[in-house]
Amino acid sequence: MALRPLAIIGNVNVDLILGPAEPWPQPGTEIMVDHDELRVGGSAGNAALALLGLGVECQIAANVGDDQFGEWLRQAFNDHAVHWPVCRTGTTLSVGITHPNGERTFFTTKGHIAHLSWTDVHKMLDPKRLEGGTAILCGSFLTGILANDYDALFDWAETHNIKIALDTGWPIDGWTEENRSRTRHWLSRCHIALFNEVETISLTHATDAIEAAHKLKALMPDDAIVVVKRGPEGALAIGPDNIVVSAQAPSVAVVDTIGAGDVFNAGFVAAQASGQSIEESLRAGVRIATMAISTVPRRYDGEDLQIVSGKES
Repeated sequence: MALRPLAIIGNVNVDLILGPAEPWPQPGTEIMVDHDELRVGGSAGNAALALLGLGVECQIAANVGDDQFGEWLRQAFNDHAVHWPVCRTGTTLSVGITHPNGERTFFTTKGHIAHLSWTDVHKMLDPKRLEGGTAILCGSFLTGILANDYDALFDWAETHNIKIALDTGWPIDGWTEENRSRTRHWLSRCHIALFNEVETISLTHATDAIEAAHKLKALMPDDAIVVVKRGPEGALAIGPDNIVVSAQAPSVAVVDTIGAGDVFNAGFVAAQASGQSIEESLRAGVRIATMAISTVPRRYDGEDLQIVSGKES
């Protein structure tokens, strides 16, 4: 079947990745690290790059700052960024310090992403081209102005038969009761939840990922899918039939895991848009994310394209 249309909405920013660093240096000192990379980042940016790397066309609704980094981001996305608004502030920069155990520490400036609005997004998306498709909504707690108007976005999506796949990311101030309440409300209007294991457990007060997934599923429409990303253990999901399915991650030499969940989102949603089952979509997401975290520069192509197009042998 033809691939149903896709869109990415949310935070596109600049990532500067350095590492690995161990132990954490004392204040006032300097250390040398083996790896550095300046690249497009942000949850929406990572997912959009993955889709484009897979050869999957999509609409991208984001903004940039009015500096050299903002222009660099626009150039990275070429025609997809023609209508991105330029905010009169610096571009959001995230410095990620990787550690030998696979963990990482981020330092992020507020920058432009906090100013993205529903008015901006509404102007950038073509609902006729997106009708019957899916929009991945990213970085909810970093795009505060837009998040305040999520209900208007959901109303618009419902009017045009567009499903929303939600990945809020981790709240800057943690999973307070206010943040849990907001997220529960958002999920009640979404068709795909894309959370990692720690997020689902923290959001639901559950004891494990499966219990958490069931709790999230109960908040959502009957035909919704809840996905729990489990890092090196792969991913699991619960669909409309409430049956748990899973996919294991292959063992690879990891370069860095930054953005792995965002790349998984792209692979899973693209596979769903091509008509694959939930289990097949989990395998696609895991395999594509695994390739991304183990290659420099990152790759999303090769066998992964076959998975997304349903041609895996």
